[in-house]
Amino acid sequence: MTPKAVIFDCDGVVVDSEPMLFEMLSRDLTRFGLPLPIGDLPQIFLGMTLQGLREKANGMGASLPADWCDDFYARLYAELRLGTPLVPGILAVLDALDAAGIPFAMGSNGSAEKMQITLGQHGLTERFKGLFSGQSIGKPKPAPDVYLLAAEAMQTAPADCVVIEDSATGARAAARAGMRCYGYAAHGGEALAAEGAILFSDMKDLPGLLGL
Repeated sequence: MTPKAVIFDCDGVVVDSEPMLFEMLSRDLTRFGLPLPIGDLPQIFLGMTLQGLREKANGMGASLPADWCDDFYARLYAELRLGTPLVPGILAVLDALDAAGIPFAMGSNGSAEKMQITLGQHGLTERFKGLFSGQSIGKPKPAPDVYLLAAEAMQTAPADCVVIEDSATGARAAARAGMRCYGYAAHGGEALAAEGAILFSDMKDLPGLLGL
């Protein structure tokens, strides 16, 4: 079934920013008393807000200070500004949606500033029918609010929207919003599948899955 609107997560779906983020996080966790294999970090923290990540890490034994989120964001933004690659194949997906006249928006747990930085350097901010941040509205995923807000902005019923996600947290938010979810899982995807996402591993396959 071809959707009437599509909502994309940002990091790991449109921009390939997560390797940079997890490298920085690995160094910080080691510095503050919680050394973890970098390969384990996505499974533990993927899809969380930075504040939620801090709370979880401290609950696991880290000692991230109260001002760590602001400091981490400042350093992360500086790195992202130097150049953040796009997820391979995503531009062809956006082109296919445009050609089919299907609107698309973004719903992310990341900050509005981060979306402007990463999307802006590729000239993509204006292509989306709104960039919505669960963090900014105070109701991050797995709450469904950011997806419902995006659907409302595109004047589309939730049941007629499709969400493209790479985290179990986001897939759960899509289910709570009453939206079908496709889970981008280049490496594994058990957690996404457990939340009801339909898995795919290459963006070149997504237009066909969407019926374009």
